[in-house]
Amino acid sequence: MRTHRIAVIAGDGIGPEVTVGAQTIAEKAAAIEQVRLEWTAFPWGTDYFFQHGRMAPADYLDQLSQFDAILLGAVGHPKVQDHITLNGLLLPIRRKFDQFICLRPSYLYEGVPSPLVGKAPRSIDMLVFRENTEGEYANIGGRLYQGFPEESAVQTSVFTRRGCERIIRAAFEAATKRPRKKVASITKSNAQGFGMVLWDECFARVAADFPDVATESLLIDRAVMEFVRRPESFDVVVASNLFGDILTDLGAIVVGSMGLAASANIDPTRRSPSMFEPVHGSAPDIVGRGVANPLAAILSAGMMLEHLGCSTAARAVQTGVAGVLRESAPKTPDLGGTATTTAVAAAVESRI
Repeated sequence: MRTHRIAVIAGDGIGPEVTVGAQTIAEKAAAIEQVRLEWTAFPWGTDYFFQHGRMAPADYLDQLSQFDAILLGAVGHPKVQDHITLNGLLLPIRRKFDQFICLRPSYLYEGVPSPLVGKAPRSIDMLVFRENTEGEYANIGGRLYQGFPEESAVQTSVFTRRGCERIIRAAFEAATKRPRKKVASITKSNAQGFGMVLWDECFARVAADFPDVATESLLIDRAVMEFVRRPESFDVVVASNLFGDILTDLGAIVVGSMGLAASANIDPTRRSPSMFEPVHGSAPDIVGRGVANPLAAILSAGMMLEHLGCSTAARAVQTGVAGVLRESAPKTPDLGGTATTTAVAAAVESRI
């Protein structure tokens, strides 16, 4: 029996609540292919921060490097500033392991109404490729005269030809495997005349290698508008770190709920572990109430199985989730139901 070693960082807020069901379902699905998942839990996050003054031990990246994949629940706490949680745990993982592809699907399932009028099930099917290691999240800059009236801050975005081309190429390669074969690039080169102009040039250069793929290039402000006005027209979308982050939150709402928003942070070379996490964050307003939607975490675990080469298991997870949403099955309050986190997870598990 093949074994995959998985590091689990359940993290903060609703993270532990949604992760446990995702683990159980992933384990059951993997067994279909005679694959065993070996879990190792790490107690890192804001609780660790309150005790030790940091989000994880100094060698946490070395510890994680020994695993085949990482399953993350959520990170964040109202009493800890977001830049501490992100830079203290998540962003170093993405950079250290060169997880330059952040893959975030937005799919309108049957049984889930879109807040947009007249959108039929399956009519919205977007796959966003977010550049994940540089761009606006490079965290390069500094502050001067802190505490004084003339206090200043400089924040620098970093765009490299290598970084732009590899995420854009990954998006085109994915588009060739999808029926519509379209890629939309998100830019702001009219205002950001260096980094985003380089992005546009890289997009044109890569697009020339894929003559059978249709393309469009949208300024971010127009893209936000079109995600609401014509979301069904998008197929594969490629965007910078910041623009991809913003658009995928909107994409999640357009297809019904942040509780359905799965994601994968991928190193396609497989030299390092990739990380899989729901997009919804720690949701401190519903912690402990037992009503958090576990489906984003479950779908993220399904993406992990796909990355690990367990395609049949991944399809089983996807089919199980789709069945629960389509049928008169338990749904959490974000989807208009009254069910608990555990009840929804159990309903998916029963369909594996």
